[in-house]
Amino acid sequence: MAHIKPYEEEGSKKEQVARMFDNIAWKYDFLNRFLSLGIDKRWRKKAIRRLNSHQPEYILDVATGTGDVAIEIARQFPNAEIKGVDISQKMLDIGNKKLEKRGLLDKIELVFGDSENLSFSDHTFDAVTVAFGVRNFENLEKGLKEIYRVLKPGGRVVILEFSRPRMFPLKQIFNTYFKYILPTIGRLTSRDPKAYKYLYESVQVFPDYDRFTSVLMKCGYTNSEYKILTTGICCIYEGEKS
Repeated sequence: MAHIKPYEEEGSKKEQVARMFDNIAWKYDFLNRFLSLGIDKRWRKKAIRRLNSHQPEYILDVATGTGDVAIEIARQFPNAEIKGVDISQKMLDIGNKKLEKRGLLDKIELVFGDSENLSFSDHTFDAVTVAFGVRNFENLEKGLKEIYRVLKPGGRVVILEFSRPRMFPLKQIFNTYFKYILPTIGRLTSRDPKAYKYLYESVQVFPDYDRFTSVLMKCGYTNSEYKILTTGICCIYEGEKS
């Protein structure tokens, strides 16, 4: 996977990603809904439903951002205990306000942390979720191995990530939207012109479909598979710790 960073200046990808999300945190939820036409909410619901057969009780949401996935987990699994971790404190601050508003502070804990150096013990969680976050890992395999480490044997990871449509003309429409229209809207509304340019570039270099399930298997996961959503704009990836 090519090393794409949000900004051109020096600094690690991790540092730049944290700064980027701090910059756009105040508009992040609005832009997600607006730019995806609300489809992102349906994607999250479908991804979390993949855990139904496992009925996890202790769940970690990596790259939790403002907590949308953690909140959806709490809705679908009301008896579960949920942790969320992210490297953007401003995103977490907004997430905690959402949790307080919904009365979920006793069920969900959002903590500042590095997805590639998780502060949890081995074999801690029944399931781990990541939504639109693995593209931002500085070292993809290191992050996936960290998730593997904190999963219990038999635990499952569910990853939601953008992919590149393969069918004509959707492929061409997708590229035009992500490369030109989305960055323009993002620049006008989020005050960070680089953030949504980075989104397009990071999707282009991400190893989607079979290539990503191969990375999961390389990192130790078994029963790795993917499910295509919305004709290939997004995929749900799954893997299990044996």
